[in-house]
Amino acid sequence: MINVALPSMSEVLEINPSSAVWIVNAYGLVMVMVLLPFSSLVERYGVKKIYTMGLCTFLVGSLISASSIHLAMLLTGRVIQGVGAAALFCLSAGLIRSIYPTRLLSKGLGLIAMTVATGSVIGPSLGSVILTLAGWRWIFISMIPLGVFIFFLRHNLPPSKLYKRPFDLRSAAQCAAGIGCLILGLDFLVTYTWQSVVLLCLSAVLMIDLTRRSAQQTAPLFPVDLLKIRPFRYAIAASKLTFAAQMAAFVSMPFFLQITLGRSQLTLGWIMAGWPLGAGVMAMVAGFLADRYAIPLLCAMGAGCMALGTLAIALMNPQVDDIWIFLCMVVCGVGFGFFQTPNNRVLLTAAPRERSGALGGTQAVTRVLGQTIGAAIVAGAFALGAGKGPTYGIFVSVIFASLAVALNVYRQIGLSKNEMA
Repeated sequence: MINVALPSMSEVLEINPSSAVWIVNAYGLVMVMVLLPFSSLVERYGVKKIYTMGLCTFLVGSLISASSIHLAMLLTGRVIQGVGAAALFCLSAGLIRSIYPTRLLSKGLGLIAMTVATGSVIGPSLGSVILTLAGWRWIFISMIPLGVFIFFLRHNLPPSKLYKRPFDLRSAAQCAAGIGCLILGLDFLVTYTWQSVVLLCLSAVLMIDLTRRSAQQTAPLFPVDLLKIRPFRYAIAASKLTFAAQMAAFVSMPFFLQITLGRSQLTLGWIMAGWPLGAGVMAMVAGFLADRYAIPLLCAMGAGCMALGTLAIALMNPQVDDIWIFLCMVVCGVGFGFFQTPNNRVLLTAAPRERSGALGGTQAVTRVLGQTIGAAIVAGAFALGAGKGPTYGIFVSVIFASLAVALNVYRQIGLSKNEMA
């Protein structure tokens, strides 16, 4: 909903579009910087306390955003929302692991994936309705009664087993700074090259030192212990490649459809809805199959569908009928949904139950890093490709999806049967 409202916010607050983008970026950047520290706190204080704190923080941020009179105030509200969202998002994987028995885990993951896909379809349309009827402030206001309602449902959360460990403040600061420098460096690599290189080098120094220290700890904040688990490591790498492919397509597709194929904004909206629609439909089917067939094979098939769908769109000409573009978008979404549910099943079953908090944070950080890498490389393709930039951007998506296919084929060949389960 926020993305749809950016032009209206720019007009009311009298800010330029490049500054308005930070209304989205500030939220995402802060959220990914504090995800792992919050994941560590979940293991110490439990799901209910972190959930309550995260939801209250998010609602305060929503109230500040809704009442903003200038950009600085709005960005403050979005930063606070990002902190609250991080506390909520890091809980998902652990909650699914706690609620669903192993035999029903794939079904639970499929339900979650279908819910996310449904939200992706409904969000922009609902945002447009709110903008038309009441204005952009009501997008933030609408979050408050919903948040208050779910606040009173927190007693339904399952009890948590607490682990009395000291909180590693140094690792938390290093992790937040290292990930923040990495994302900013990737985002601005094309426009501010040497400054971005400095940020990337700083990120490398911080993360190398953090990894070295974490390897000597039990249940570290930066989860190197989980990355030592071979199936988990492969699933994380595959997830990063697939989210990079998805974001590369999402960034490139509107420009490709409007500029290269000459479609209108209205047409663009319903064509783009094909991706989350396909993902939502396939999520439950993939959950059913994940209990019966080799997961790397299913993931390879899903990533392959993404590669074929995006490649077909990249090769289209302006004369092609809209329905064929839409069907290719559905194929991309089907592939994404077919990949996500089985791959997430590996992540949830490979990690020890007592590390569910770290699992949730790692999963969320991987998603955002993959999306950031995909968007950053597309930005470079746009800068270098001139008029062909949107087409090159879609080919970036094809390459990432193809790499995900190759990785999963390697998983299928190289992993033993008990590791693939």
